[in-house]
Amino acid sequence: MRFIRPRFFGSYWTWVCLLLLACMGAGCSKKIERDRTPAVRTAGTQPRVFVLESNLLSEAKDRLQSADPLLVPALQKLRSEADSALKAGPFSVVFKKPTPPSGNKHDYMSMAPYWWPNPATPNGLPYIRRDGETNPERDQYDRLPFWDMESAVSTLALAYYFTGHEPYAAHASKLIRTWFMDKATFMNPHLKYGQAIPGINEGRGGGIIDARPLFRIADAVGLLAGSNSWTRQNQEKLEEWYARYLDWLIQSDIGKTEAGQKNNHGTWYEVQVSAIALFINKMEIAENFLTKMPKRIAWQIEPDGSQPLELERTRAFHYSSMNVEGLFSAAILGGKVGMDIWHFTTDDGRSVRRALDFLVPFAVKEKPWPHPMIRGWEKDREVVAVLLRLASIHFGEPAYNRLIERLPVPDALSGRFQLLYPYSLQ
Repeated sequence: MRFIRPRFFGSYWTWVCLLLLACMGAGCSKKIERDRTPAVRTAGTQPRVFVLESNLLSEAKDRLQSADPLLVPALQKLRSEADSALKAGPFSVVFKKPTPPSGNKHDYMSMAPYWWPNPATPNGLPYIRRDGETNPERDQYDRLPFWDMESAVSTLALAYYFTGHEPYAAHASKLIRTWFMDKATFMNPHLKYGQAIPGINEGRGGGIIDARPLFRIADAVGLLAGSNSWTRQNQEKLEEWYARYLDWLIQSDIGKTEAGQKNNHGTWYEVQVSAIALFINKMEIAENFLTKMPKRIAWQIEPDGSQPLELERTRAFHYSSMNVEGLFSAAILGGKVGMDIWHFTTDDGRSVRRALDFLVPFAVKEKPWPHPMIRGWEKDREVVAVLLRLASIHFGEPAYNRLIERLPVPDALSGRFQLLYPYSLQ
């Protein structure tokens, strides 16, 4: 199946006139102090987001202005979470106690989650793998504060977008500047020491999946545009950081290793590269990586929708739903560059939709899960709720939305996905 790309038409002189008008407008504008100027979003326009969907956010905002009863509970919960997030942080890589092998606290460092001290050696080295069992030593490093920072920023930015409450934007902006920009606390733009395994390596490609917060933060700053707290200078500095990180992500040996992974790690690598490329206006890079998705779908998903590379794990449902989440994210990104990943199907029926359909009977407890799942379920079913909402919207199938009611997910009506991906019962 071929991707469908939109085409844009117009005469030569139409484009010349538009260019001249743009130049005239630029010549009339005053030079503005960048460090005091908000990263303005024109009133009434949709936010510049990537893994989120601007049209759906705008719809939710319009419906909330009319006090839509389907969305008000979710907004009330979001505001409560944002009020709590005002107390979060600050977060920084320099606050960790361990020092990276480089000797530089500004370098991000994390430990592979499923690796434990070796009981057969006096010093516990080299560590041994116990898949699915998280070593609590992991929390001594940077992953936890990184994800906590992103969670607070995303919550505050979304609450600001819907309410216009400036303190939300102010604290979100402060958290971003502390992690990425401030001289004393910034993170160097690489993950060379991500998911290290004591006694085996100082870092590895698998650590790149730690950086999923990066594209969520890119979405968050799109929601902050227009606030007095997020300036054009902030935007430019963050884009510079992302540009340097993207170069490392694509060019480094660690990045190249992760790009070759066929399981969920490879999926999320391509999502990360594509989203960041769009954020810094590198459209060609995003297109290049997103065009790889059909091949990935073909080798990851069986005709019945199962994902063998995820089913072999000890948390098979978790990793299966996590990979579908990544593929859905890629489909959203594909829409930004005119690619229809949602409806791509191989001749024997492999598709992102089929992968979701495989998981549904187990998520709603119609069937017992026949594969390993040593822990967890609640968070994974929350992921499935989001996937079902997205499926109902993008496949035009209300039955997916009705399935959400059958999930054992508490307070689904006030879940954040109600705001991110609003759905009308009519």
